[in-house]
Amino acid sequence: MQHNILAAAASGVSNFIAGQGGCPDRVFHRAGVEERALGQPTVALDLRAYVAMMEVAAAETGNDNFGLLYGRQFQPEMLGLIGSIALAAPTLGAALDHLARLFPFHQQATETRFVREGELLRLEYRILDGRIVERRQDAELTMGMFANVVRACLGPNWMPEEVHFEHPKPEGWRQHQALFDAPAHFGQRTNAILLRDRHLDRRMPGGDMARLTGLCGTLIDIARGTGTPPLLDRVKAEVRARLPEGPPYVEDIADRLGIARWTLQRRLADDGLSFSDLVEGVRRDLAAVYIRQRHVPIADIGALLGYSEVSAFSRAFRRWFGASPAMMRGGKG
Repeated sequence: MQHNILAAAASGVSNFIAGQGGCPDRVFHRAGVEERALGQPTVALDLRAYVAMMEVAAAETGNDNFGLLYGRQFQPEMLGLIGSIALAAPTLGAALDHLARLFPFHQQATETRFVREGELLRLEYRILDGRIVERRQDAELTMGMFANVVRACLGPNWMPEEVHFEHPKPEGWRQHQALFDAPAHFGQRTNAILLRDRHLDRRMPGGDMARLTGLCGTLIDIARGTGTPPLLDRVKAEVRARLPEGPPYVEDIADRLGIARWTLQRRLADDGLSFSDLVEGVRRDLAAVYIRQRHVPIADIGALLGYSEVSAFSRAFRRWFGASPAMMRGGKG
């Protein structure tokens, strides 16, 4: 099943790639994105190709923080309908609520939530399509986009209290903390910016209820749905989110999805899988991505995949790839 994202999400990406020293045409060709579609904000792009484009751009430009920097300069008005919806909301709270509720129409197979956590509010984001494993650049640019929605109301100097990312800590993580001027936490359940609620009733400068209503209807009509992923992908997403906390339990995943444990196990069996098979597959796919990030210690990779002992991770890695993690990186062992 193909899931889509509106092309406005890539506004200005060609110039940004070139400005970072890369070749836009080469990036688009490798990712399978048609450049002519990028200039049409309401044209649907394949979500997998879009996310791949950002990963390829980081490699092509040699800038491992490509997505972080692209998102930092990405203003809401560049984001097409969903950005215009946030700007047309009457207050900051309404803008963030509409952004979270309608973002899956802009980008299908995505979960966005605006929720309270103690004294703070969380604007959360994660991709639910289990086939999209490598997605760090997309996560970082999206957090930058979200932060700029708040800045449209509170001014360019506003910064979140914290920023969370689901991927491992990058080598250049200090730039994340500098650009957000806030603690950056990695290996989290989801991507999120955390903010205080003291300004939620602040008026959005361009608030316009009539325009807001029209824009919401247009976005929903164009998207024709949120591209709800199949159960298998939703299970993978929940497993991935919980791995840093240890091996996930089938009961917890079933509860999160609102179905009975036996129903989940039966549905997996229909696909020829057990729950342990699925967990193993998610771990293997993530290990293949994480092992290439040479700055991340092997023990940390094991912990991110839910292993309490590095020896257990190493045994699993050998089973998956026929070599130890150290050998895969070109070392000994």
